[in-house]
Amino acid sequence: MPIGIASDHAGLQLKALLIRSLADVSFHDFGANTDASVDYPDYASKLALAVSQGQLAGGVAICATGIGMAIVANKFPAVRAAVCWSEKTCQLAKEHNDANILCLGAQHVRHEDSVRWVQTWLAAKFSDADRHARRVQKIATLEQSLGICTTKLTNKELL
Repeated sequence: MPIGIASDHAGLQLKALLIRSLADVSFHDFGANTDASVDYPDYASKLALAVSQGQLAGGVAICATGIGMAIVANKFPAVRAAVCWSEKTCQLAKEHNDANILCLGAQHVRHEDSVRWVQTWLAAKFSDADRHARRVQKIATLEQSLGICTTKLTNKELL
């Protein structure tokens, strides 16, 4: 199953580097595709919707800090987006939190390091240790108890 990737203008160069450097990964690119100023919610929401609906196993979201992309992505049911800043945080985001969207801050990470970090995140597996499974289940239960939309949205309805 392909992995989604999205960026705003600030993350465009890092996104291009990741796609080039990880040629063995099948990426579905949600944009942006120019360095003209754009709004990160427009791209994060497209990626998060596809992950939320199970169309993609996961994704990588890139903006200046990674924070904006994570805030938007985490609005979607079953999305667990994590801002990571090292190889270890990328590994633990998947192993402990079952993060399905990796968020990177293009202006705050070495782009060369990010290639290895994404490889680490992709290779990592959720640990399924009782404590981690229990915590991820609590997140899902919280989404349900708050009545967070679980119906399938379309991009037309979303934007």
